[in-house]
Amino acid sequence: MTGTSDAEAPVALPASPPTIAVDAMGGDNAPTEVVRGAVLAVRELGLRVVLVGRRTEVTALLAEEDALREIPVVHAEDNLAMHEGALASWRRPRSSAAVSCRLIRRGDAQALVSAGSTGGIVATSTVRLRTQPGVLRPALAVTLPTGETPTIMVDAGANADAKPEMLVQFAHLGCAYAQTAFGVHRPRVGVLTIGSEPGKGNKLVRRATELLSATAENTPAMDFRGNIEGHDLLARKVDVVVTDGHTGNVALKSVEGAAAFAMEAVRAALTSSMAAKAGTLLQRKALRNLRERLDSESYGGAALLGLNGTVVIAHGDSRAWGVARACQLAHDLAGGRIGEQIRRRVHTRPSHWLHRLAQSEPSGSKAGEQSESP
Repeated sequence: MTGTSDAEAPVALPASPPTIAVDAMGGDNAPTEVVRGAVLAVRELGLRVVLVGRRTEVTALLAEEDALREIPVVHAEDNLAMHEGALASWRRPRSSAAVSCRLIRRGDAQALVSAGSTGGIVATSTVRLRTQPGVLRPALAVTLPTGETPTIMVDAGANADAKPEMLVQFAHLGCAYAQTAFGVHRPRVGVLTIGSEPGKGNKLVRRATELLSATAENTPAMDFRGNIEGHDLLARKVDVVVTDGHTGNVALKSVEGAAAFAMEAVRAALTSSMAAKAGTLLQRKALRNLRERLDSESYGGAALLGLNGTVVIAHGDSRAWGVARACQLAHDLAGGRIGEQIRRRVHTRPSHWLHRLAQSEPSGSKAGEQSESP
């Protein structure tokens, strides 16, 4: 195929850097660590940030950092509790997350960063920012620690139940992420299931795989590789892993748990004797690089793709550097205009066959429902 497709066309960067609205009240360590993270994002990373939260608390913390003149504050009288799920979007219309979404809708900010309740942030941002035209459901995309160019997994928990056409769109959302954040020209895509052979998996996976296989040759900006298994998640076999939110969240927590176990085992081995401790001193740089590679905060959190605005959800227990990294990810996605990348993909390719698939869906199947707390 000759020529350049819409999805492959270069995207012009905005004239000015994006402004990131940071939910100062979201997270286990808010607002102290969130404010410190925002200061790091401004001073160390050169980003444009506005803090959203209770003004008296936030300004007092900014004063401690001598940053009152560097970061503006927008008042929000309420906040989402960490235990709140999807109904929080209706219960708390004046929360810091809801006010941040309002800033995006007005054009005063281009991205939201929050370490608050995942279910609450997903619901609030979905209700207030709305999905892009043609997008069936927004999806959480997370990066797996696979090296210099991470592997992206979509969905990681926004949709506990999904339909085949949703998984197909998740593949395109993930490709837009890989192109925008990591410069992957033609992302390799695989569907997570119980076997690498064609035909493996449940009805959802088989149907989605059939559709992706049938359309792969007409999608030059995607290299569909078929099925992958759980042990392939960190093997760099693909750039984008596609799955439903239930399976994806279980897989993500399994990877994070295994990484934490491995780091603890390494730490115990390196401190088991004087000789081991002496050897550790000689390998400090390599060990520090390994720790950073396996630390989930190094990747900034999960991006909620498919909305009319960029949303990044940091880990609930993020410290200052994790918040700053989440701001960097939001800056890269909003600055690279990931929304336009997604719009091109959804409008130019999937729409016609998604309609056909919906028409041919067996009767009795139900649309996926958004999970309350991934």
